[in-house]
Amino acid sequence: MSLLRRLVRRVPSVSPSSALLALDIGTEFAKALVFETQEGQGAVVTGVGRRRQGLSHMQSGTVADIAAVVANCREALDEAEAMAGRDASKVIVGIAGELVKGFTTTRSLERKRPDSAVTHSELERLIEEVEADAFAEAQRTITWETGLPNVDVRLVHAAVAGAGVDGYAVTNPVGFQGRHLRVSVFNAYAPLVHLGALESVVEQLGLQLIKVVAEPYAVARSISGEQVGQSGALFIDVGGGTTDVALVRSGSVEGTRMFALGGRAFTKSLADRLDVSFDEAESIKIEHARGGTVEHADEVAEIVGEDVSVWAAGIELVLEEFGKGGLLPGRIELCGGGAALPEIRASLEADGFGAGLPFARRPQISMMDPAAVNEVSDTTGLLVDLQDVTPMALAYQALEASLPQEPLDAALTRVLRGMRV
Repeated sequence: MSLLRRLVRRVPSVSPSSALLALDIGTEFAKALVFETQEGQGAVVTGVGRRRQGLSHMQSGTVADIAAVVANCREALDEAEAMAGRDASKVIVGIAGELVKGFTTTRSLERKRPDSAVTHSELERLIEEVEADAFAEAQRTITWETGLPNVDVRLVHAAVAGAGVDGYAVTNPVGFQGRHLRVSVFNAYAPLVHLGALESVVEQLGLQLIKVVAEPYAVARSISGEQVGQSGALFIDVGGGTTDVALVRSGSVEGTRMFALGGRAFTKSLADRLDVSFDEAESIKIEHARGGTVEHADEVAEIVGEDVSVWAAGIELVLEEFGKGGLLPGRIELCGGGAALPEIRASLEADGFGAGLPFARRPQISMMDPAAVNEVSDTTGLLVDLQDVTPMALAYQALEASLPQEPLDAALTRVLRGMRV
């Protein structure tokens, strides 16, 4: 059975207190969480495992050596399961990389008989048109960026972002009367080779896949709060190989983008210009991020600052694309190990950042607290850093996947099954 067919079927049932896994296969670390779903408590993390990836194991968030990544993930899983005191067989996996494209597609239908009630078949036909448009756009974009003809593109996951009848937002249009029916769906796509590599990793680990989720989407969905829902926010995850950006606007995730610049690039610059080994440069970078004392501190700050200026230009390009759809929210949430570098936050707070971009107001920058991840609690005391937000966000996605489907999401699932994308 293909990865997509497993994705769009009903998620495997999750019983109370069942042990599950969240697997964040990052460029620098493979991170595993064992957690239990407990009624009234959400997800409770009972085991944590980490294993550093080799320099050749991952490239810009994508798997480059399946056997090596499987071995690293196995060590992380064994550590997490030993800490939790129990095994787990069902896993939710995050996907990242600059060719993972997430965006919201909207289509409207002008009904010939507005006095008749909207039917299930009308709704599903419109959703099918949305999915066809989204697939064509993803294929065009990924084919253009790779420079290769006929790149095989696959759906990672999809979720209804909103619906309306004659301009009124509704949670289920079926039964309403009106002339204009509108549906918006968020879709994330990736090249088959990327998605297939993750599928192989999961299979070789002997695990049952719950679903694959685009990591910026997971992060953006994991933080609740009226402020995010009403005014929106930008979520920026600075990982080892990539930086992931998610836009929340009008209460839903509207788009995600990723580009191949993260903490590993900063480390390589330090290694080259300081003439030290990669491992020594990594230690220098981490100590610098912590505010500790390092040799040649001014030179280190200058090198990091120059790289971060390039990184900030990449963020502005992403935001310029997001800004075409309307005002950008005046709130930026940072996470990921690379976000600990003081230059990252300083670059976003600089007077020149975002000049000409359509921000609703000057953006306020915040560092995400792992403890703020919605309905996920940690009993190990080990999930305290910016890099721990993403695996916890994946655990929250497992909670969402186990909930009964809303009518619109059920209609989307039926359409995807029928299309066999």
